[in-house]
Amino acid sequence: MKLQGAAIERFLSRPDPAIRAVVIYGGDEGLVRERARRLGRHVIEDMNDPFRVAVLAADALAADASLLADEASALSLMGGRRLIRIRDGGDKITRALTALLEAPSGDSLTIIEAGDLTARSSLRKLAESAPTAAALPCYVEDEAGLARALAAQVTEARKTIDPDAMRLLASSLVGDRMMARGEVDKLLIYMGDAREITLADVEATVADTATLSLDDVLRAALDGNFVALDRCLARLSGEGVGGVAILRVAQTYFRRLHLTRARLDDGASLDWALSQLQPPLFFRARDGFAADVQRWTLPRLQAVLERLVDAEAKSKRTGADDALLAADALLAVARAAAGMRGRPGARP
Repeated sequence: MKLQGAAIERFLSRPDPAIRAVVIYGGDEGLVRERARRLGRHVIEDMNDPFRVAVLAADALAADASLLADEASALSLMGGRRLIRIRDGGDKITRALTALLEAPSGDSLTIIEAGDLTARSSLRKLAESAPTAAALPCYVEDEAGLARALAAQVTEARKTIDPDAMRLLASSLVGDRMMARGEVDKLLIYMGDAREITLADVEATVADTATLSLDDVLRAALDGNFVALDRCLARLSGEGVGGVAILRVAQTYFRRLHLTRARLDDGASLDWALSQLQPPLFFRARDGFAADVQRWTLPRLQAVLERLVDAEAKSKRTGADDALLAADALLAVARAAAGMRGRPGARP
């Protein structure tokens, strides 16, 4: 079964009992983990229960395709439905999942967490086509989608948040749902009994995080400031921020630049083009964004976007160091920016 759009939320809220296995895949690793836990808790509240939860390695399933079916048919010594978890899923476990679905027994649920799976992936195809399996995609959310999820988290805590504060929060945390939820949890603890979250509250708790400093590294690249770029990259590396997170923030910014530049090239005014962005620009970022969109041409923006996307894909496809790939891509942006400013020695 292939899940899309609103069907994903319906399934997460009330999974079809006929489904024996779910493949959760996509580029947002945090969202993959979050949805896997959400589904798993329909089976058991304690995801670490050794009697009712089994964790299997993909390599073991690739070596023995019958292992998954055997584990799924086993009964819990303490009673109750069992949960099978596979955290590093990929096409190498397709045979194991096929064996499970061809001869299902018992009532266990198997949840497979995977990274990006293309439309050609045999595991994804199997989950989409089998009547007792489901494929659940987790694509990286844009700021608007993340803002909705975070707003729901704030509402659940019986608090309200100022619109400018929410825009800053979402733009700072886009790229990994799990990391974003953790930052909001920290914000909620900081708020204590106070009910209304303001811009100052977000700046006080989130603005100093490594995630928000991604804005600094992107600004250094767009300004062609190599010294600042090197310093920001070193800081992020020291704080454990991965290259994929850097690349995703850069991709989001350049997609917004690309869209706005296209509207300008079609004859729109700058003010109108900026007003059409969703979510709206954070007011403190407006001037910098306006300057960037006027400086960069559409072909240059397209070239940067392709390079950023290729860098992320290469890190996952080849296992290359994602931090080095991100640094190389942003250095290329900085060279181009310096070239447009006419700085000596810069290569556009």
